[in-house]
Order: sequence, then structure tokens, then C-alpha cells
Amino acid sequence: MSTTYSRRNVLKLLGAGASAAGLGGLVACAPSASNDSNDSNDTDDGGESAGGDSDGGGAQDFSFSSWSLTEEAPKPVIQGMIDTFASDQGVSIDTVTYPYNEYLNQLTLQVRGGQFSGAAQLDIAWLGALAALGKLRDLGSYTEGIDYTPAALGAGSYDGQQLGLPWTIGAIGLVANSELLQQAGITEAPQRIDDFEAALVELKGLGNGVIPYAAMTKVAQLKDILIWMQTFGSPIIEDGTVTIGDDASVEAVTWYKKLYDQGLIAPDVDRFDARALFGQGKAAIYDDAVVGKSAVLADSPDPDLESKLDPMARPVLNAGDDPCAQLWGHVIAVVEGDGADTAAEFAQWMTSDEATVIDFFDQLSLPPTTETALASDSVAGDTFTAAFTERITATATPNPFWQFPQYAQMESAVAEQVQAVLVGSASPAEAMKAAGEAVQGLI
Repeated sequence: MSTTYSRRNVLKLLGAGASAAGLGGLVACAPSASNDSNDSNDTDDGGESAGGDSDGGGAQDFSFSSWSLTEEAPKPVIQGMIDTFASDQGVSIDTVTYPYNEYLNQLTLQVRGGQFSGAAQLDIAWLGALAALGKLRDLGSYTEGIDYTPAALGAGSYDGQQLGLPWTIGAIGLVANSELLQQAGITEAPQRIDDFEAALVELKGLGNGVIPYAAMTKVAQLKDILIWMQTFGSPIIEDGTVTIGDDASVEAVTWYKKLYDQGLIAPDVDRFDARALFGQGKAAIYDDAVVGKSAVLADSPDPDLESKLDPMARPVLNAGDDPCAQLWGHVIAVVEGDGADTAAEFAQWMTSDEATVIDFFDQLSLPPTTETALASDSVAGDTFTAAFTERITATATPNPFWQFPQYAQMESAVAEQVQAVLVGSASPAEAMKAAGEAVQGLI
């Protein structure tokens, strides 16, 4: 199932990705964040703005908020980037950190209360939630002369404005263990749903406790069912009306339940479980973002697992359909206030400086967002990233719920009903009707 990936193909495919529309998030109270200061010398003699609306003065101190600074692997890499920019510009950068699960709520409270200004790392799903506060800078002028891919720019756009500069963009899609597939006699990736199901049956025949497909079955991440609903033809939302409960969504959940009953997927699996199972060779296929590769390899007892990782286009219902995948990624936004001009320059530098973004990829395997970086030897020569880009990211689209502030509640409403189907307490038709009504009530 190997494919040759040219630099031209990788760039073309990333440029073809769908753009993100309106996005949303939730707000709640929680403890204050940690706040650390970079020790670089303060000065009024900074560089001119690299783009955008500068006040013409010197570089200014600012804050940078990031959940990645709470995580073991990316923290030293990102801190090194912060230190480099601060030293070069002669400024001090205060870092504000929250764990990922608290991040959106806490940052929203800080921005709303006027307690934060500067640059902020955002999940692309959260852009609308921050945009609703009316304090994000339009960074459109900071994209001038930068070869960000169209897909990457789309992920940072909201309501006609460029409210985030794309830091890393990818998708969530299927990843297979090519060795297990070959052992089951599967020599080509299944193209259609029927073929995929038949392949799962063959994989189950391997025995040894191998789970054919470590699909999401815990409520917390059953939102993945939305991608399968789209695969079966449901738009999820159309012209402001929720379509869940239509024939396609019911068919998708009925099929999912069949996989569950046949032991082709397993109960009580979330993303972390799936990564662990896959890394141990106990699952043949699972869903993940490209960033999941490092987590899988870090905990795997198989020293050769990296060579067996095989990104797989999601099977389609009918020949000629585009494979479905959910857009994934991070952007850097700028909150207006003290230091916003320099923070915008920082966001531009973090996301587009060639040496910086290539080193970021080399250390963390997070795909860059400029054509120049994607064409570099480091990125184009990475077989896994190239395959993931061609087979998955190229046709990825945003989660349809992201345009609404209540998107997480919507996902939960659907997940709870799908869980009811899996455990046999509701029929697919009844459950999807209830899910559709619940989601519609949140709009």
C-alpha cells in the first residue's frame, strides 16, 4: 500500500483542503493560570513590524498563552522559540499556561476581563469562541508575502477576517498497521464501506486478541461518529437545520452498532486507549491526528512500528465520493492591547520563519503551513506525513458544529445517544431523532 509522494503533489493536496467556517467553544470558571516571565532585557529599540498595522514604535513586551507549554514534549521546543524571538527583539515575553482541557475556559475569562493581551495558541475549533469577544486582531496584512497554503489560511479565518495565523494544520483520519493488514491478506487499502467491513472481518480472524478497528466508543470521543455520518451522506447541518435523524445518519449508526456487536470494534475505547492498543500491536486500525504518531511510537515495544504506520483514506459509501476527515490544527491569534503589534510579529515569525518551522517539524513532527516549509527535505522526505497529507488532509473539512458556541454540548448530545445504541437501550432511529432534536434546540 505504499505510494510515492512528490513535493509538487504534497503542496497541491494541502492547498486543496477545505477552509474552516465559524467555530465555537464553551466558557466556565476555574483556577488562575501559571504565569512566567522571560528574562530577556527590556528595550524600546525593537525591530519594525514584519507586517500588519504597527504603531511605528519599538518592539514591546507582550504575553503568550499556550497549552503546549504544560506538556513535556513540546514545552522545551516552544520555550526555545520564545527565547530566540525575545532575545532578537529585545523584549520580555510573559508565558501564560493552562492544561488543554481548561485552556479555552480560562483564556476566555482572561480576555473577557481585560486581563490578557498578546499572542495565544488556539485549537482551530475555538477560534469562533474567542472571536465572539470582539478583541482579536485581523491578521490579514501579516499574511502578505507569506506562502501559507489556502487550507492553512482557511483554518485561521472567521467571518471574513484572518483571526489566526496557521501554526500547524492536519486532519483526523485512519491509521493502519500495515504488517497486521498483510498478515490478514489485505494488500490494498479498502476503498468502500463494504470493503472496509470485510477487511475488519479478516483482521478479526487473526486472533491473538487483535481489535480490528479501535474506534471511539467512550462517550467523551464518540463525536467521531459525525465523520461516519458524513461518509454515509448526512450533511449534519444544512441551511441552519440539523439533519441528524435523516436516513444517512441512522444508517451510519446502525452500521457502527453492527461492528460493535460483531466484535470488530471494542467497548470503552477513547483516543488514549486506541493509541495504547495500536502501539502494542493489539489494534490494526484507529483514528488519530498526525501528531498522534509520536505518542504511539513512544509507548510501543515494537522498535519497527514506525515503518508499519500507514495512513488510510476513510472508505466511501459510493465510488467517486471524497473521503471524509475532520480538519485539525493550531493557530496563533492576537488579542488587542499592550504589545499587540509585537505579538503579531511574533505570531508571523512562529508560523512562517523557514528555519523555525522546519525545526519545529523536525522535533515534534507537526506539519508546517507554508509551501516553502512543506517543500523542504525534512517535510517532503517524511513518508508518514506525506501519506497523511495526500490521503487524509487533502479532503478534510471542519466539524459542522464548530460554527456554534455550544458545539461541545452538541457533540455530547449526539455521543450520548450513540452510546445508548451501542449498549442496546435505544434503536438507531429513535436515538438519532432524539439527538437531532437536542442539537437543534442548542442552535
